Amino acid sequence: MPTPHNTSMLNLYQDIRSSLHFNKFEIGDLLFAEYTCPLQQRMVGLWAEMDYLVHVVSGRKVWHTAEGDWPAEAGQTIFFRKGAAVVEQFFDHDFCLLLFFVPDAFVRDVVRELVRLPGAGPAAAPPAPPPAPSPDAAAFTALRVQPDVGLAAFLQSMIAYFARTEPPSEPLLRLKLEELVTSVVTGTHNPRLAAYFRSLADHDRPSLRAIMESNYRFRLTLEEFAALCHRSLSSFKRDFREAYGESPGKWLVARRLDHAAALLRGREMSVTEIAFECGFEDASHFSRAFRARFGTPPSAFRRGG
Repeated sequence: MPTPHNTSMLNLYQDIRSSLHFNKFEIGDLLFAEYTCPLQQRMVGLWAEMDYLVHVVSGRKVWHTAEGDWPAEAGQTIFFRKGAAVVEQFFDHDFCLLLFFVPDAFVRDVVRELVRLPGAGPAAAPPAPPPAPSPDAAAFTALRVQPDVGLAAFLQSMIAYFARTEPPSEPLLRLKLEELVTSVVTGTHNPRLAAYFRSLADHDRPSLRAIMESNYRFRLTLEEFAALCHRSLSSFKRDFREAYGESPGKWLVARRLDHAAALLRGREMSVTEIAFECGFEDASHFSRAFRARFGTPPSAFRRGG
């Protein structure tokens, strides 16, 4: 996972909301954006406290998450779960993508309404039963979205809206996103995404463990980890200690060092590359912390000394 050598990561959701350089629609927490202006860096670290859907209109990018690499080219759609990633961009072609941020509460309301639909009346035809959530429904960082009629209709509508000078009405935008979520949950083309949407209806907040295991390697502050977990900083620290039996700061250092030890044994990376890969701000800090935990510097650990 390539890591940009900077000490902070961009909050994608908040950056788009505050920027004047995006063609966008905002309705409460809902955010729809057309992205055409590339960032200056080849590698950019970013995070978002909200799930989001990316559809590439032209050009290409690669999202590097803890789970692997997610290249996206024209015509492809990827769903990213709330969390961090390093985005690699290429400047050889014009680039345009559509971004749709999908709040948990919005999905939760749509799914709960679907569950109530079969009892709406004797003449109501129940929708296809949504897949039951599995224990690992949230155990992913990204999913490729397979095209179907619902996705195609949603994207066609949104491309048309972005091309207009007058924005669409708020009720219409909400309806279009509701239709997309309904199409995913009741359809058969994206069963894992459907299971994830379904699981959101059973919980009011994201799984703290799932968020931490997917993002511990990124240089996020405790405040940013708390935002990813949809908790205040104080409740995040309290819930973290209940889940792990120690403070988040102590756990992050230990988890990163354990991952660094595995990389030193198994991959041809320099000590500096491993330090950045594991979320340390510089190699000297990494070496000190590594020696304190394992009793030997990283280079000697690699040699088996």
